[in-house]
Amino acid sequence: MKDLLWLIPLLPLLGAAVNGLVGNRRGWSKHATSGVALTASGLALLAALGAIADWAATVGTHAAHVDRVFTWIPAGFGHTTGGLLANLSVDFSLRIDALSAVMLFFVTFVGFLIHIYSVGYMHGEEERPYARYFAYLNLFMFAMLTLVLGANLAVLFVGWEGVGLCSYLLIGFYFEKDWCAAAGKKAFLVNRIGDFGFILAIFWTVKVFGTVDFGALEGAIAADPARFAAAATPIALLLFVGAVGKSAQLPLYVWLPDAMAGPTPVSALIHAATMVTAGVYMVVRTNFIFRLSPTAMLVVAAVGGVTAFFAATIGLAQNDIKKVLAYSTVSQLGYMFLATGAGAFAGGIFHVFTHAFFKACLFLGAGSVIHACSGEQDMRKMGGLAKKIPVTYWTFLVATLALSGIPPFAGFFSKDEILGRVFAAGAGNLNGFGVSYLVLWVLGVAGAFLTAFYMFRAVYMTFHGEFRGGHEAEHHLHESPPSMIWPLRILAGGSVVVGLLGVGKAITFGSDLNWFEGFLHHVAPNVEVEHAPALGTEWALIVLSVAVAGAGIALARRFYFGPQAFAAPRRIAERVPSLYAAVANKYYVDEAYDRTVVRPLGKLAHFSWKGIDAIAIDGTLNASAFFTEIAGDLLRFLQTGNVRNYALFVLGGALAAAAWLLL
Repeated sequence: MKDLLWLIPLLPLLGAAVNGLVGNRRGWSKHATSGVALTASGLALLAALGAIADWAATVGTHAAHVDRVFTWIPAGFGHTTGGLLANLSVDFSLRIDALSAVMLFFVTFVGFLIHIYSVGYMHGEEERPYARYFAYLNLFMFAMLTLVLGANLAVLFVGWEGVGLCSYLLIGFYFEKDWCAAAGKKAFLVNRIGDFGFILAIFWTVKVFGTVDFGALEGAIAADPARFAAAATPIALLLFVGAVGKSAQLPLYVWLPDAMAGPTPVSALIHAATMVTAGVYMVVRTNFIFRLSPTAMLVVAAVGGVTAFFAATIGLAQNDIKKVLAYSTVSQLGYMFLATGAGAFAGGIFHVFTHAFFKACLFLGAGSVIHACSGEQDMRKMGGLAKKIPVTYWTFLVATLALSGIPPFAGFFSKDEILGRVFAAGAGNLNGFGVSYLVLWVLGVAGAFLTAFYMFRAVYMTFHGEFRGGHEAEHHLHESPPSMIWPLRILAGGSVVVGLLGVGKAITFGSDLNWFEGFLHHVAPNVEVEHAPALGTEWALIVLSVAVAGAGIALARRFYFGPQAFAAPRRIAERVPSLYAAVANKYYVDEAYDRTVVRPLGKLAHFSWKGIDAIAIDGTLNASAFFTEIAGDLLRFLQTGNVRNYALFVLGGALAAAAWLLL
């Protein structure tokens, strides 16, 4: 199976083609549409598991296997004295190693569960939109799998642009609504900014290395790191610009909260298993470049740490249940970049892995809540749902505990790994930036407190207290169908157990049981720091992390649970109305972008249209046509049809020419 890697992305592509070209046009039954989509994604999962098992058994988890499908860009051949390709030749090749195996597993597994969930969630759609939805969903899987398996930057970029296209299609799925169409365009345009940086990084890589193949790049750097150290910083920073756009970090995060315009399963797919994790994956995949640049690593950590805290503060005052989860995703992505910037590349991917389970569970749980409440998303109109939809409640609670970092749930292990590594980078003065990493650690701890608070705020507002949505809405409350409930149960189970794959040494009192870190060691090793914290210090950090999360939960319970629920938040909002308004309105960042970017560009576009295109270009062409027409109207009187007149003109012209020559 390892030699048939191309089959894994091909299967969902075929499903997308069948549903998009046949089901969408002919409007065939929903059973046929969902059958095609589930078969395609399910077979992709089986093919992925088979490829991973074959690779591990025959090649070994310490090595990579590359499946060359065909030569894509045969620009030339030859070698320089340094052994690097002098003329670029790019193969469409797919690569499986420990990193791509991890991503391959959870993308196909969680993606398949989201497909199953979608059958129940989208049952009210008509046949044609239903087929179009599943065609887009399969196409999204194809693009993400191409991105994950790409053996070089060029193939990775194909999948990178593919998930960007699919996000535009799925976020704007209800395109007849203006705000949904606008959200899709916003996601597409903001990502183009990041993609421009990514393209420049690819060009710069070709110029410096003569290749874009990951194996060749890593080998060249390992052979002579000093030779490429100067170019590593600009290449790494440009790569990170692409990651900032795709993974919604400051200042390009603004598209992700608006991605809630799409159906809820789309939000789960984008936020948990596919698109937004692509930036983290790309940074870890090219970690050999980032290692050469301490400056780039600090920038990655700083952007991640500030984003983690900033987005968490916005989540404090959001009332749309999906918007709370959206800003939570932005914040958690910040933690992933904070980890990679501190040299914990395996730790960053570990959080990607655990996050896929509990965040998918949370989004699908939110979809189940919205389904029960007949489309309502405002938590202020919910409450008391724990008794009405108990399965949704308990699975949502488990995922919330995991996200909050409460042991023994999965998020505790990955969050503790990140905070511990960042503290170690600060205490060990990693790359001479010890103080900076300690400041970022403080931001990470503060973000952990805010995360626990706003997530349990959502739990108490949604599931506890009295129902606030009115008697008629309460009458229609109901649990979701099995196709939606079973994915929640499976993902909640994963949110409990997958963290055990990365148990740190402190928890095991020095025993090395961190299977996840060992599995990724050969492709994404963590950067070791001098003077690592002692075991006692690590335990103190763990206790502090759990205590901070517990304090956030306790404060949320005091504010939003019991007979005095909502009283304290109202008093705070009344005392500091300006601060509350700023947080509730997301610090007016969208409004600032509208004034400083969108409107000026709109005016420039209008001037280019009316002033340059219509007046300068079209006006010049129209004027030349007008004068040509006038000249023709005047000169046509010289065409009399009389041969004697023509002869006279010829004679006159000849005499004039002769006179000019003689004189």
